[in-house]
Amino acid sequence: MDFQAIHDLAVEAAKEAGAAVRGFYQDAYTIQDKGEDNPLTDADLASNDILEKRLRHAFADTGWLSEESVDDPERLTRAGCWIVDPLDGTREFTLGIPQFCVSVAYVYRGEAVVGVLYNPIEEELFSGIVGVGAWLNGEPVKVTSQPTVDGARILCSRSEIKKGWFDGFKDQLTLQPVGSVAYKFGLVAAGRAEATFTPRPRNAWDLAGGVAILLAAGGQATDRHGAPYRFNTDTPLKDGVCGTNRAMHAAVLALM
Repeated sequence: MDFQAIHDLAVEAAKEAGAAVRGFYQDAYTIQDKGEDNPLTDADLASNDILEKRLRHAFADTGWLSEESVDDPERLTRAGCWIVDPLDGTREFTLGIPQFCVSVAYVYRGEAVVGVLYNPIEEELFSGIVGVGAWLNGEPVKVTSQPTVDGARILCSRSEIKKGWFDGFKDQLTLQPVGSVAYKFGLVAAGRAEATFTPRPRNAWDLAGGVAILLAAGGQATDRHGAPYRFNTDTPLKDGVCGTNRAMHAAVLALM
């Protein structure tokens, strides 16, 4: 597979989708409710349309899984699969908090190998190819070498902090609330933080793009039990999140 070509197309598609999202930001749009803390806006749908048109049929033997598309089980028969979240962090988008992104991943034989995250408000484009490297706005990035959780910057969910789910960690960790799951992975990959975690489940489209970039930057990503993620599976739900700079992965898992 030509993962560089896949990466370059994903970058262009994410930029185009991000421009559509930016056009709705702090402007008029319709909000639908898909459940607790899970809104859907015109921006999500516009971004999804662009990504699907640009990516879905661009390469042979490639499936499609998006938060905003009807799932087609045929993807399970394909070696490659696009996994996208057209707007990860929709809650922050509706609140005018620029902590959201367009997330695109290419998964090959169950492993996230290419990732692109684009925050169109902060103009940050994180990308990576596992085994090749990771970049922020075209410049190489890598994870930090911080070896312990003492003094480490730990990113966690804004909504989970608000609900008190991280109260037990406040005395021992330097916690920083951030919206989008994918965006947190990008920040860790770029060395702007050391880890992100939650014991609560997340979906493949929340994770795959960020996981690919974090791995490409030298980090480590597993579920809450320490098992590496497998994508393009029957169910998109994954059991918890632990993404770190690798050096402190075991310590974060122990905390969880």
